[in-house]
Amino acid sequence: MQAARTMERLIRRLLPRSFQGRSLLIVLMPLLITQIVALQLFYGNYLNVVSRRLADSVVADLALIKDSIEHQPTSQDWIIAQARWRMQLDITFHPGQKFVPRRMPFVLGPMDEDLMSAVQRIFNAPCQIDWNATRQSVRLEIPLGDGVLDVIVPRKRLDVGPIWLFVAWEVGSAILLFIVAGLFVGRQVRAVRRLAKAAENFGLGRDDGPIQPQGALEIRKAALAFNRMQARVNRFVTQRTAVLAGVSHDLRTPLTRLRLTLAMMPVEGAIEAQELRPDIEDMVADIAEMERLIGSYLSFARGEGEEDPVPTDLLAILRDVAAATTRAGGEVLAIHAEQSLIVPVRPDAMRRVLINLAENARRHGGRMTFSLRQTGRMIEITIDDDGPGIAQSRRKDVFRAFSSTSGPEGGSGLGLTIARDIMAAHGGSVVLRNSPLGGLRVMLKLPR
Repeated sequence: MQAARTMERLIRRLLPRSFQGRSLLIVLMPLLITQIVALQLFYGNYLNVVSRRLADSVVADLALIKDSIEHQPTSQDWIIAQARWRMQLDITFHPGQKFVPRRMPFVLGPMDEDLMSAVQRIFNAPCQIDWNATRQSVRLEIPLGDGVLDVIVPRKRLDVGPIWLFVAWEVGSAILLFIVAGLFVGRQVRAVRRLAKAAENFGLGRDDGPIQPQGALEIRKAALAFNRMQARVNRFVTQRTAVLAGVSHDLRTPLTRLRLTLAMMPVEGAIEAQELRPDIEDMVADIAEMERLIGSYLSFARGEGEEDPVPTDLLAILRDVAAATTRAGGEVLAIHAEQSLIVPVRPDAMRRVLINLAENARRHGGRMTFSLRQTGRMIEITIDDDGPGIAQSRRKDVFRAFSSTSGPEGGSGLGLTIARDIMAAHGGSVVLRNSPLGGLRVMLKLPR
């Protein structure tokens, strides 16, 4: 166990730490393995087989010439001339010369071993090979009887071609592919580094704005997700700051009225309770207004809370919201739904959205319809009312905190803001349109 941990630590030290280095290593290792396998296949199969066949062919020709001369000694000159013409072999026999082995330059490839093996097998004698006799020929010296057989063989009969060219192609192609891979990996790594730097700056409070998606599809998706997160966090901070300022401003008025009412109450003498009734009712109304403002702020600040998404029957939630709206004085004309849809959502947060929208519809009109349907991979929940609606020019403004169209009859201006934040947390959206009932249509879109 300790040895395995030591080996793992050693491997970690040897491996590059950067993403670019590890990516290039992932490219380099299969490339090297492929090149090694290609070289092994070339040397182990093609080159060995071809070299062996060429060597056997040349030595077999020499053996045939030797046998012909032995059987017809008088025709030796004619046989040698025919060999030079027909077989391209320049043969000379040096009688009385002693064979002296010499150290010859090494030649790349298996040709040396194959040619020596063929001579040893057929002539049963050693041989001397000079691959540098001339640029286009190879010289063989074979001890034969009381002399030495000197043979000049064209290089093309023994050499399969310039082996260095194949090796250079292997190495060159590997280097070229590695450079190209390095360029592509570098572009991807730059996109990742830009994303990491933007995330770090945003975490330090430096808002550099949205980043331009670049690189591979997954990196572009990550950049787009970061931009959406950045916009949502900025909107969250802006809205919370506006809510705090708005609550502080709105609470100041009822608190001032309470302070004035308490300051104007008599502190001495006997006072009839009936005389204090109007002041007490005004203070109770101020306290109720403060409770409503604080409740709206807490509802907005809670957002989705700590609730986890669970498979939820949206039609059941719609029916519960419709029943609660009816008890509050609203009139639900119909609930249009072809079937129940089970979707993973945060049920309390989704119920809060629908209750806020139904309450808006009840205050502005009173009559409304609910509908639930699935279109492709999206779920649409629609609430139509018969109220005055919202002008096209104001539909973006109503999503801002404390932007209310309720007028003097109530409303904190946080209902649509809360709905939009909760739907955004579910990956959905809120769309405002004109309703067939004459009022406003609020369409909630959820991913399936």
